[in-house]
Amino acid sequence: MNMKIPYISTEYVHVYQPRGDVFPGPDSESFRAGRYYDRWVPNDHMILKGKDGRWHAFGITHPEPPADAYIHEGEWMSFHAVSPPGTLREHLRHGAWQDCPKLLPPSERPSEEKEFYAPFIVEKDGLYHMFYSPHQMRLAVSSDLYRWTPKGALFSQDGGMRDPNVIFCDGRYIMVYYAKPAIWARTSTDLLHWSDPVDIFRTERPGELESPVLIARDNLFYLFWCIYDGHNGPFDNRTSVYCSDDPFDFHGKEAIASLPAHAPEVFQDEAGDWYISSAEYPYRGVSIAQLSWK
Repeated sequence: MNMKIPYISTEYVHVYQPRGDVFPGPDSESFRAGRYYDRWVPNDHMILKGKDGRWHAFGITHPEPPADAYIHEGEWMSFHAVSPPGTLREHLRHGAWQDCPKLLPPSERPSEEKEFYAPFIVEKDGLYHMFYSPHQMRLAVSSDLYRWTPKGALFSQDGGMRDPNVIFCDGRYIMVYYAKPAIWARTSTDLLHWSDPVDIFRTERPGELESPVLIARDNLFYLFWCIYDGHNGPFDNRTSVYCSDDPFDFHGKEAIASLPAHAPEVFQDEAGDWYISSAEYPYRGVSIAQLSWK
């Protein structure tokens, strides 16, 4: 294998810090519908360039809970941040991405459970498909990234299924996600009908294998995931990277890199350069650094 080792080759740039906002409800133990909260926490997210010429970030969000509350309380909607029009490099600067209205709170999804985890978006035939969880993999669609229509559940799986990531490879879509105790993959040709799950990676290392990302590069596949084992705070920044020539089999592979990123996303800009994003590390919000290979 002509394997390359990824490494973060620049400092992180803090592109997005959430503004205060009104919690849409319903009430939770700590938060009240209609009340303004100054500090909001983003988490698992994704980044893509829209047809409007802007870069967009979407992800889990909620007001910052009290110190003695559940750290993920109120994760019931997606944040939406956008850059000014232009290339990623033009707007890779502090605070350049600004909040848009929150997306898909429970009132817009009345038949679904309140929790809204880790959205991932794929564009196909001019329509954006947003996949989100937990427990059921659900779908919402949009023509412009600003207005979304829920379409219901696509499939379900035990183990707290969450954190989807999708690539298009060899004429089909591959979705990877985490459900205890493994990272799984399913395939589809239309983004609506998905195959049965395949266990592609598991480890004896204690903890949860969160935020998996699969990328294809030079006929090889790289799997990134972030550990959570309770030993490095709620926003653990220990991301491991594995390489395989088969996207459905990373078993028995050794990690080829360890990167400091929480809930990472790995993506390319207009020029084909690679980047990695991180939530809540090293700053509140979303930060982006360049990813290089050696």
